[in-house]
Amino acid sequence: MQPNNQQNGQPAPGQPVPQAFASAPAPQPPQTQAPQPTMQPPVGSGQQSTQPTPKNQNSTQSTLQLSEVRDNLVVMSEGSFRAVVACQSINFDLMSDREREGVEFSYQNFLNSLNFPIQILVRSQRIDIGPYINKLLDIRRSQDNMLLGVLMDDYINFIDILSQEANIMEKSFYIVIPYYPQGDASTLVDQSKGFFGKLFGKPKATVTRIDNMTYQKAKDELKNRVESVRSGLFQIGVQSQQLDTKSLGELYYNYYNPDTAVNQPLANFEDVTATYIQKAPVPPAGGVA
Repeated sequence: MQPNNQQNGQPAPGQPVPQAFASAPAPQPPQTQAPQPTMQPPVGSGQQSTQPTPKNQNSTQSTLQLSEVRDNLVVMSEGSFRAVVACQSINFDLMSDREREGVEFSYQNFLNSLNFPIQILVRSQRIDIGPYINKLLDIRRSQDNMLLGVLMDDYINFIDILSQEANIMEKSFYIVIPYYPQGDASTLVDQSKGFFGKLFGKPKATVTRIDNMTYQKAKDELKNRVESVRSGLFQIGVQSQQLDTKSLGELYYNYYNPDTAVNQPLANFEDVTATYIQKAPVPPAGGVA
Protein backbone atom coordinates (compact mmCIF):
# COMPACT_ATOMS: atom_id res chain seq x y z
CA MET A 1 0.00 0.00 0.00
CA GLN A 2 1.50 3.27 -1.06
CA PRO A 3 0.97 6.47 0.91
CA ASN A 4 -1.30 9.02 -0.64
CA ASN A 5 0.53 12.29 -1.02
CA GLN A 6 -2.24 14.06 -2.89
CA GLN A 7 -3.48 15.59 0.31
CA ASN A 8 -0.28 17.58 0.47
CA GLY A 9 -0.65 18.70 -3.14
CA GLN A 10 2.07 16.35 -4.48
CA PRO A 11 1.48 13.32 -6.85
CA ALA A 12 2.08 9.79 -5.67
CA PRO A 13 5.22 7.95 -6.83
CA GLY A 14 4.77 6.18 -10.18
CA GLN A 15 1.90 8.45 -11.35
CA PRO A 16 2.28 10.94 -14.19
CA VAL A 17 3.17 14.45 -13.16
CA PRO A 18 0.26 16.85 -13.70
CA GLN A 19 0.67 19.81 -16.00
CA ALA A 20 0.48 22.24 -13.08
CA PHE A 21 3.53 20.67 -11.41
CA ALA A 22 5.43 20.26 -14.64
CA SER A 23 5.08 23.92 -15.69
CA ALA A 24 5.88 25.42 -12.31
CA PRO A 25 9.44 26.86 -12.37
CA ALA A 26 11.88 25.94 -9.68
CA PRO A 27 12.23 28.61 -7.01
CA GLN A 28 15.33 30.74 -7.48
CA PRO A 29 17.21 32.42 -4.64
CA PRO A 30 16.77 36.21 -4.49
CA GLN A 31 19.50 38.09 -6.27
CA THR A 32 20.83 41.32 -4.87
CA GLN A 33 22.23 43.88 -7.21
CA ALA A 34 25.74 45.00 -6.37
CA PRO A 35 25.89 48.68 -5.45
CA GLN A 36 27.46 50.90 -8.03
CA PRO A 37 30.57 52.71 -6.82
CA THR A 38 30.18 56.44 -6.35
CA MET A 39 32.84 58.52 -7.98
CA GLN A 40 34.25 61.14 -5.60
CA PRO A 41 36.16 64.13 -6.91
CA PRO A 42 39.87 63.92 -6.23
CA VAL A 43 41.42 66.17 -3.61
CA GLY A 44 42.56 69.44 -5.09
CA SER A 45 40.44 69.15 -8.25
CA GLY A 46 38.40 72.24 -7.36
CA GLN A 47 35.07 70.35 -7.30
CA GLN A 48 32.87 70.32 -4.20
CA SER A 49 30.93 67.28 -3.07
CA THR A 50 27.17 67.82 -2.83
CA GLN A 51 26.71 65.20 -0.10
CA PRO A 52 26.62 66.78 3.41
CA THR A 53 29.04 65.43 5.97
CA PRO A 54 27.15 63.71 8.80
CA LYS A 55 27.77 65.15 12.27
CA ASN A 56 28.74 62.76 15.02
CA GLN A 57 26.28 63.32 17.83
CA ASN A 58 28.27 61.10 20.20
CA SER A 59 31.50 63.06 19.98
CA THR A 60 33.04 64.76 23.00
CA GLN A 61 32.67 68.17 21.36
CA SER A 62 28.88 67.81 21.26
CA THR A 63 28.72 67.27 25.03
CA LEU A 64 30.57 70.47 25.92
CA GLN A 65 28.37 73.36 26.95
CA LEU A 66 30.95 76.00 26.06
CA SER A 67 31.66 77.22 22.57
CA GLU A 68 34.70 79.47 22.90
CA VAL A 69 36.98 81.19 25.42
CA ARG A 70 38.11 84.68 24.46
CA ASP A 71 38.67 88.13 25.96
CA ASN A 72 38.59 86.71 29.52
CA LEU A 73 35.06 85.44 28.88
CA VAL A 74 33.45 82.08 28.19
CA VAL A 75 30.95 81.97 25.32
CA MET A 76 28.41 79.21 25.95
CA SER A 77 26.80 77.14 23.22
CA GLU A 78 23.32 78.61 23.79
CA GLY A 79 24.62 82.19 23.37
CA SER A 80 25.14 83.26 26.98
CA PHE A 81 28.41 84.46 28.55
CA ARG A 82 30.36 83.72 31.73
CA ALA A 83 33.06 85.46 33.73
CA VAL A 84 34.92 83.69 36.54
CA VAL A 85 36.42 85.37 39.61
CA ALA A 86 38.93 83.47 41.74
CA CYS A 87 38.79 84.17 45.50
CA GLN A 88 41.21 83.65 48.35
CA SER A 89 39.97 82.02 51.53
CA ILE A 90 39.95 83.57 55.00
CA ASN A 91 40.41 81.69 58.26
CA PHE A 92 36.98 82.12 59.80
CA ASP A 93 37.68 79.79 62.75
CA LEU A 94 40.55 81.88 64.13
CA MET A 95 38.44 85.06 64.24
CA SER A 96 36.89 86.44 67.37
CA ASP A 97 33.13 86.60 67.83
CA ARG A 98 33.07 90.28 66.92
CA GLU A 99 35.06 89.69 63.73
CA ARG A 100 32.78 86.84 62.75
CA GLU A 101 29.70 88.98 63.15
CA GLY A 102 31.31 91.67 60.97
CA VAL A 103 32.12 89.15 58.22
CA GLU A 104 28.61 87.67 58.29
CA PHE A 105 27.01 91.13 58.19
CA SER A 106 29.24 92.19 55.26
CA TYR A 107 28.48 88.96 53.40
CA GLN A 108 24.76 89.50 53.90
CA ASN A 109 25.00 93.04 52.52
CA PHE A 110 27.03 91.74 49.57
CA LEU A 111 24.35 89.23 48.61
CA ASN A 112 21.54 91.78 49.01
CA SER A 113 23.36 94.28 46.79
CA LEU A 114 23.46 91.93 43.79
CA ASN A 115 20.81 92.40 41.11
CA PHE A 116 22.00 89.46 38.99
CA PRO A 117 22.52 85.73 39.69
CA ILE A 118 25.91 84.30 40.65
CA GLN A 119 27.26 80.80 41.22
CA ILE A 120 29.66 80.02 44.07
CA LEU A 121 31.97 77.15 43.15
CA VAL A 122 34.18 75.29 45.66
CA ARG A 123 36.62 72.82 44.13
CA SER A 124 38.74 70.27 45.99
CA GLN A 125 41.68 68.72 44.17
CA ARG A 126 44.70 66.67 45.10
CA ILE A 127 48.04 68.45 45.30
CA ASP A 128 51.01 67.06 43.40
CA ILE A 129 53.97 67.05 45.83
CA GLY A 130 56.44 65.97 43.13
CA PRO A 131 57.69 69.45 42.15
CA TYR A 132 58.13 70.41 45.82
CA ILE A 133 60.19 67.28 46.53
CA ASN A 134 62.33 67.89 43.44
CA LYS A 135 63.00 71.42 44.66
CA LEU A 136 64.08 70.09 48.05
CA LEU A 137 66.39 67.58 46.39
CA ASP A 138 68.09 70.36 44.41
CA ILE A 139 68.65 72.31 47.62
CA ARG A 140 69.97 69.16 49.31
CA ARG A 141 72.59 68.61 46.60
CA SER A 142 73.96 72.12 47.08
CA GLN A 143 74.08 71.77 50.90
CA ASP A 144 77.60 71.48 52.29
CA ASN A 145 76.72 71.25 55.98
CA MET A 146 76.50 67.57 56.96
CA LEU A 147 74.05 68.13 59.84
CA LEU A 148 71.66 70.17 57.69
CA GLY A 149 71.94 67.54 54.97
CA VAL A 150 70.85 64.78 57.35
CA LEU A 151 67.94 66.88 58.58
CA MET A 152 66.85 67.60 55.01
CA ASP A 153 66.99 63.89 54.15
CA ASP A 154 64.69 63.12 57.05
CA TYR A 155 62.33 65.92 56.04
CA ILE A 156 62.21 64.78 52.40
CA ASN A 157 61.46 61.20 53.47
CA PHE A 158 58.73 62.42 55.79
CA ILE A 159 57.05 64.48 53.04
CA ASP A 160 57.32 61.57 50.60
CA ILE A 161 55.71 59.10 53.01
CA LEU A 162 53.01 61.60 53.99
CA SER A 163 52.04 62.21 50.36
CA GLN A 164 51.73 58.46 49.74
CA GLU A 165 49.67 57.64 52.83
CA ALA A 166 47.35 60.67 52.84
CA ASN A 167 45.58 62.60 50.10
CA ILE A 168 46.72 66.19 50.48
CA MET A 169 43.85 68.26 49.14
CA GLU A 170 43.57 71.91 48.19
CA LYS A 171 40.36 73.90 47.96
CA SER A 172 39.78 76.61 45.37
CA PHE A 173 36.95 79.12 45.45
CA TYR A 174 35.38 80.74 42.40
CA ILE A 175 32.41 82.96 41.66
CA VAL A 176 30.83 82.46 38.23
CA ILE A 177 29.04 85.54 36.87
CA PRO A 178 26.65 84.86 33.98
CA TYR A 179 25.10 87.17 31.42
CA TYR A 180 22.12 86.25 29.24
CA PRO A 181 21.38 88.50 26.25
CA GLN A 182 17.66 87.63 26.45
CA GLY A 183 17.48 88.74 30.08
CA ASP A 184 18.19 87.23 33.49
CA ALA A 185 14.55 87.08 34.60
CA SER A 186 13.37 84.74 31.84
CA THR A 187 16.41 82.55 32.35
CA LEU A 188 15.74 82.20 36.07
CA VAL A 189 12.18 81.12 35.30
CA ASP A 190 13.48 78.40 32.99
CA GLN A 191 15.98 77.26 35.61
CA SER A 192 13.28 77.06 38.29
CA LYS A 193 11.50 74.23 36.46
CA GLY A 194 11.59 70.72 37.87
CA PHE A 195 14.19 68.11 37.17
CA PHE A 196 11.97 66.06 34.88
CA GLY A 197 10.98 69.19 32.97
CA LYS A 198 14.63 69.80 32.20
CA LEU A 199 15.29 66.14 31.50
CA PHE A 200 12.48 65.57 29.01
CA GLY A 201 12.18 69.12 27.72
CA LYS A 202 13.36 70.35 24.37
CA PRO A 203 17.11 70.91 24.10
CA LYS A 204 18.36 74.45 23.87
CA ALA A 205 19.19 75.69 20.43
CA THR A 206 22.87 76.15 19.65
CA VAL A 207 23.86 79.66 18.62
CA THR A 208 26.47 79.56 15.89
CA ARG A 209 26.97 83.30 15.44
CA ILE A 210 26.71 86.38 17.68
CA ASP A 211 26.70 89.90 16.31
CA ASN A 212 29.27 92.44 17.44
CA MET A 213 26.75 94.66 19.22
CA THR A 214 25.55 91.83 21.45
CA TYR A 215 29.12 90.72 22.14
CA GLN A 216 30.29 94.21 23.07
CA LYS A 217 27.27 94.71 25.32
CA ALA A 218 28.02 91.43 27.06
CA LYS A 219 31.64 92.47 27.64
CA ASP A 220 30.64 95.82 29.14
CA GLU A 221 27.92 94.31 31.33
CA LEU A 222 30.16 91.54 32.64
CA LYS A 223 32.91 94.04 33.35
CA ASN A 224 30.54 96.04 35.55
CA ARG A 225 29.31 92.90 37.27
CA VAL A 226 32.84 91.70 37.97
CA GLU A 227 33.76 95.06 39.52
CA SER A 228 30.62 94.93 41.66
CA VAL A 229 31.44 91.42 42.89
CA ARG A 230 35.07 92.24 43.61
CA SER A 231 34.18 95.38 45.57
CA GLY A 232 31.66 93.41 47.63
CA LEU A 233 34.23 90.72 48.38
CA PHE A 234 36.76 93.37 49.36
CA GLN A 235 34.36 94.62 52.03
CA ILE A 236 34.35 91.14 53.53
CA GLY A 237 38.16 90.93 53.45
CA VAL A 238 38.42 88.45 50.57
CA GLN A 239 40.97 89.13 47.85
CA SER A 240 39.77 88.25 44.34
CA GLN A 241 40.94 88.34 40.74
CA GLN A 242 39.18 87.74 37.43
CA LEU A 243 40.54 84.79 35.46
CA ASP A 244 42.05 85.64 32.09
CA THR A 245 41.70 83.57 28.91
CA LYS A 246 44.66 81.29 29.70
CA SER A 247 43.49 80.69 33.27
CA LEU A 248 39.99 79.85 32.05
CA GLY A 249 41.42 77.31 29.60
CA GLU A 250 43.46 75.69 32.39
CA LEU A 251 40.40 75.61 34.67
CA TYR A 252 38.24 73.82 32.12
CA TYR A 253 41.10 71.50 31.19
CA ASN A 254 41.56 70.48 34.84
CA TYR A 255 37.83 69.92 35.26
CA TYR A 256 37.37 67.76 32.18
CA ASN A 257 40.68 65.89 32.73
CA PRO A 258 41.03 65.48 36.51
CA ASP A 259 43.45 62.54 36.34
CA THR A 260 45.49 63.63 33.34
CA ALA A 261 45.91 67.24 34.48
CA VAL A 262 47.97 66.17 37.51
CA ASN A 263 50.69 64.44 35.47
CA GLN A 264 50.23 66.34 32.19
CA PRO A 265 49.50 70.01 32.88
CA LEU A 266 48.32 72.24 30.10
CA ALA A 267 51.33 73.55 28.18
CA ASN A 268 51.94 77.11 27.11
CA PHE A 269 51.48 77.29 23.36
CA GLU A 270 53.90 80.20 23.11
CA ASP A 271 56.73 77.85 24.10
CA VAL A 272 55.81 75.13 21.61
CA THR A 273 58.43 74.76 18.86
CA ALA A 274 56.36 72.43 16.64
CA THR A 275 54.06 73.70 13.91
CA TYR A 276 50.42 74.10 14.87
CA ILE A 277 47.38 75.66 13.23
CA GLN A 278 45.97 78.83 14.75
CA LYS A 279 42.40 79.95 14.18
CA ALA A 280 42.10 83.02 11.98
CA PRO A 281 40.75 86.16 13.70
CA VAL A 282 37.16 87.17 13.07
CA PRO A 283 36.93 90.16 10.67
CA PRO A 284 35.43 93.35 12.13
CA ALA A 285 32.42 93.16 9.78
CA GLY A 286 31.49 89.68 10.95
CA GLY A 287 30.45 88.35 14.30
CA VAL A 288 31.74 86.05 16.97
CA ALA A 289 31.71 82.45 15.77
